[in-house]
Amino acid sequence: MFKHIDMRSEYARRLPKNWKNIAKVFTAMGDEHRQRILLLFEPGERLNVSQIAETSTLTRTTVSHHLKILRESGILGSCKEGKEVFYWIEKAHLQEALNAVLTYLKEEA
Repeated sequence: MFKHIDMRSEYARRLPKNWKNIAKVFTAMGDEHRQRILLLFEPGERLNVSQIAETSTLTRTTVSHHLKILRESGILGSCKEGKEVFYWIEKAHLQEALNAVLTYLKEEA
């Protein structure tokens, strides 16, 4: 038998403030190629498109596309040095998104 529970109907129209960027993070993380790209990074490591494309089965153009999505979601940071753009994992942003979900799950327990 199911117990009647009052829903959090306020979230049907508007996400909580700390969930604002979660959709972009999970959309970016939902692609297997982007997951593989993230797993290439050692802690604190910065990589450029060429380095990532060398180890990938994807073309440089496709790698660049995936890097753009990861950067726009906030998962990767980037900076241009000369002609190269270097990328790194923005751990704090990724942890913030994952912690928001974990906090929600703990509240439900």
